[in-house]
Amino acid sequence: MEEDANAQSNSSATPSTDAGSGSNPQANGEQGASRGAAPVPDDPDGVDSEPDRSGDGPIQWRRDASTSRTVWLLWSLGVGTFFATISIIVFWRVYDLAGQTAGQPIVVAFTAALVVTTLVLILAGNTEQRVRALADSLPVPLPSGRGLERAIDAATGTLIMASVIALLMLVGRYVSQNELLVTGAGPFTGLAALLIPLALVALVLASFLRSIGALDREERAIYLYDPEQAIDLRLIESVSSRQIGDTVVLTLEYAQPDGTYVAGPRRLAVPPAVATEVEELVASSRTESAA
Repeated sequence: MEEDANAQSNSSATPSTDAGSGSNPQANGEQGASRGAAPVPDDPDGVDSEPDRSGDGPIQWRRDASTSRTVWLLWSLGVGTFFATISIIVFWRVYDLAGQTAGQPIVVAFTAALVVTTLVLILAGNTEQRVRALADSLPVPLPSGRGLERAIDAATGTLIMASVIALLMLVGRYVSQNELLVTGAGPFTGLAALLIPLALVALVLASFLRSIGALDREERAIYLYDPEQAIDLRLIESVSSRQIGDTVVLTLEYAQPDGTYVAGPRRLAVPPAVATEVEELVASSRTESAA
């Protein structure tokens, strides 16, 4: 997994435009404008870790769980918290029912085997080959490619958060049984319950920080792919930035020529190198306009 901004300059692929910076500023800044851009590579490994800012061609980037450590961490722990909560509830329910038939050791052994198998798949260097071999012996289809990566990420987050929740529950039980706190296990169970809304916040933030697009320095435009939008940087009056992990959140302030509202995203998550280019292009456009 690449930790830095993942972007690629592709000077041979220049977006075609059907609307420039001409007489209709609002149309130029309209979301989903019909401007094409160089395709973003589907394989993150094919994208350079550092953008090539030496040429004049588009700088492409892909920010998702495969290319951004921040997005990966938020998504994995967010999804893992929900899976861990469900798994713990199911385990204790099955464990309690198995107690009626003396089958608790079997439940524990099965759970331990499942955890060990998951750890082996996570830590193995050839995870996809192992999953394919496992799929050949099972009647159900198993994910591959990006789907497999997301499944491994979810499993990693589940194991981490299950360990955290289980530790909080065990500490709370120990404190309660030994009467170490007046409140008993309350603080620990409350903290475990608080992880659920925090996981939801993490998933929302991961979705916000995810972005795929290209910056065309020659056209002074940003093309977003999910959803498809086009931003004319000539219509940006000012830009401010704030870095979150390995991602920079840009806040865009649009000009309003003749009092006309310009539609477009007001906040945008991009790699640091792209953020620097955007700030330079906006400053250059403002200087040219003032002249």
